[in-house]
Amino acid sequence: MIEYRDARPEDAPALTRMAADSFVETFGHLYRPQDLDSFLRDAFGPAGLPAQIGDPAYRIRVATDDGIIAGFAKMGPCGLPSPPVPDDAAELKQLYVLKPWQGAGIAQALMAWAIECARAGGAAHLVLSVYADNHRAQRFYARYGLAEIGAHPFMVGAQMDDDRIWSVAL
Repeated sequence: MIEYRDARPEDAPALTRMAADSFVETFGHLYRPQDLDSFLRDAFGPAGLPAQIGDPAYRIRVATDDGIIAGFAKMGPCGLPSPPVPDDAAELKQLYVLKPWQGAGIAQALMAWAIECARAGGAAHLVLSVYADNHRAQRFYARYGLAEIGAHPFMVGAQMDDDRIWSVAL
């Protein structure tokens, strides 16, 4: 049975492993090994995701299945360019679900949590960035009313990707 809760400091090793595994299984084939390693180190190393657990600027929700972290969502300070992002926006930084649990409703539950977090924080918009060729994620976000409003570069090591900025009014 899937359970949802806020991330705790003791989740750091399992959460960082899960996040890195999810990124690699989805996007790893797109990058040179040194660029992928650099990104994983920055995003999920000690100064990245683990340091954000418990930081009041971030909210991190995990989905567990029999104690295994199957997915997570992270809300945090909006770092996307304004404009096109409205000043009153909250950013969904990451929403990852490992492949064995995709289709189990985890992404939907985490998205509902992200929307509620944004509303509870007084945001009038929810924004996120998504890789231009990640059509599966784009279809998912469109079901929640998000639509593309712009683009920005997303760096994975030295490789610049084309990410699209999506937004929805809350």
